[in-house]
Amino acid sequence: QVQLVESGGGLVQAGGSLSLSCAASGRTFSSYHMGWFRQAPGKEREFVAFISWTGLTKYYADSVKGRFTISRDNAKNTGYLQMNSLKPEDTAAYYCAYTTRGNGPRDPSMYAYWGQGTQVTVSS
Repeated sequence: QVQLVESGGGLVQAGGSLSLSCAASGRTFSSYHMGWFRQAPGKEREFVAFISWTGLTKYYADSVKGRFTISRDNAKNTGYLQMNSLKPEDTAAYYCAYTTRGNGPRDPSMYAYWGQGTQVTVSS
C-alpha cells in the first residue's frame, strides 16, 4: 500500500524556518515528479513547488520564490521543502504529491499520490 507521510510542520514566528519531509513507502517514486501544495481554511489547494524526477527541473509559486527550496533524495524515497523567512500568509496544511505526468506541474489534478498533510502555522 502506497503511503506518503509528511512531517516537520509546526508553529513558528514570522521570519522563522521549517523543514518539511515527505517519506514514501509502498512504491519507489524515484521516477516520479514531486510537488508540494498547500491549503488554507476556506481556500483552494494551491501549488507551492515542483521538482522533476531527476531533480534538475524546479518550479516555484511566485509567492514562495526565493524563500522556499524543494529537493529530493531518491535513494531515501523522500522529498523535502525547506521554508525560510516564513510569513503569516504561509499558514496552511502542506501536502506532498507525486505524478508521472510532466505537463501541468502546478495543477493538483495531475498528481495521483498524496500525503495526508502537515500543518504549518506562522504567527505574526
